[in-house]
Amino acid sequence: MSGVFGLALVLAVWGGLWALNAWLAARGGRAVRLAVPAIFGLTLLLLWEMVVRLFGVPGVILPAPSAIAAAIGANLPLLWGDLVQTFFKGALTGYVLGCGAAVAVAVLIDRSPFLQRGLLPVGNFVAALPIVGTAPILVMWFGFDWQSKAAVVVVMVFFPVLVNTVAGLAASGAMQRDLMRTYGASYGQTLLKLRLPAAMPFVFNGLKIATTLALIGAIVAEFFGSPIRGMGFRISTEVGRLALDMVWAEIAVAAVAGSAFYGALALAERRVTFWHPSQRK
Repeated sequence: MSGVFGLALVLAVWGGLWALNAWLAARGGRAVRLAVPAIFGLTLLLLWEMVVRLFGVPGVILPAPSAIAAAIGANLPLLWGDLVQTFFKGALTGYVLGCGAAVAVAVLIDRSPFLQRGLLPVGNFVAALPIVGTAPILVMWFGFDWQSKAAVVVVMVFFPVLVNTVAGLAASGAMQRDLMRTYGASYGQTLLKLRLPAAMPFVFNGLKIATTLALIGAIVAEFFGSPIRGMGFRISTEVGRLALDMVWAEIAVAAVAGSAFYGALALAERRVTFWHPSQRK
């Protein structure tokens, strides 16, 4: 009977909050646009807490959000050290190197038909390699510290940014390029004043895809060798100890860091590509 009552209570809360969110979503305004996803996220956390409490789900199966929050509060210095090791050193360094190299190679490919026909298939082949196969090799090559994680991130983010940049460089119209040649513009001037600005929506599309790949790659790489810190190291260690609240705490920190990184990039995209139709209100 208690199980039936608990299920009915969960469904009632879900229905009520769903109706509230649907009512708010039909309204306009900046405050409503911020409130709708916030309420939806809080609804999921509330339902998660209720299911765990009402049905007595063991903590080793699924800890409650309150237990995860308590683990975060009790281990802030440890979580910060793991974040610095994995995100700022491994993921961010590899992201900058990989994306920078991808844009530079895309310009070379655009300049050379030989590279376009020979390098892109090789890049496609490298992108298809599974990370669980390449990560141990790169860890053995570059050591167990953050450098090997950055190398894994470079491999993961390079091809998506490369493909999008190559497509973006081809996005400018033939009439626009002919006009630049009519004005006597060199390849470099055409690239800087026309083709790269026109490619920015494509470039940012690749950069946004790479944000999620970078953090995932750094965490997975730490499973194959890491010093005694880092998100991947902590997750694998705490799973062995059945401390699932700490595992979820690391996941929550990684999700917040990844979302903030993606949001910062989306804000930069809005500032850089303000002229594009997708950015107009």
